[in-house]
Amino acid sequence: MIDVDIAGTKVRALNQRLHALPKDTNERAWRVLNPMGAHSIAAGLTQPIEVRVEGHVGYYCAGMNKEATVLVDGHCGWGFGENIMSGLVRVTGNASQAVGASGHGGMVVVDGDAGARCAIGLKGADVMVGGSVGHFSAFMAQAGNLVVLGDAGDNLGDSLYEARLYVRGSVASLGADCVEKKMTPHHLAKLERLLAKAGMNADPKSFRRYGSARKLYNFHADHADAY
Repeated sequence: MIDVDIAGTKVRALNQRLHALPKDTNERAWRVLNPMGAHSIAAGLTQPIEVRVEGHVGYYCAGMNKEATVLVDGHCGWGFGENIMSGLVRVTGNASQAVGASGHGGMVVVDGDAGARCAIGLKGADVMVGGSVGHFSAFMAQAGNLVVLGDAGDNLGDSLYEARLYVRGSVASLGADCVEKKMTPHHLAKLERLLAKAGMNADPKSFRRYGSARKLYNFHADHADAY
């Protein structure tokens, strides 16, 4: 394992070093020490390497991730795993706003709570939250899955497209065009696989599923106040 101490190295230098790794590199295990809330740590990775960050990070950690595994032992700021393409990013503590925003693929895991706008604009990634999420989570989410083991704040799934939302706890309110849907055997099996992949211990039958009512796909005068 290769140790990099942020106290003596700039984040840009760390990221440049990680970006420059060749595809056949044998330097696949990295540990980042003393992150001290720095922003953009391990952003834009494109190789199947593993980066462990020991401590709290700031904004956009592991953003635009592709193939890499990024594990943060601490809390994180805005945009954790934003625009993830593939791979796995995980934080053991709590996360601020916009976790996994616009994620296309891969998985983002928050062991604790996530703030507002979690999984907004989701485009195919899987976002797993062990605690609760804040207001306007999954806003305009197009594809993928948001799984919440705790509660969800106001306006869950506002202007939702075809993403699937699973919440075990209570939902403060649903956003425009978001409705509760039947949990079929297909959805139970899918949720069971997602929970197992994220290493989360929960009974799929204890969740409720939410999705789009599809009333905002085309303009209708009777629904004008919802746009």
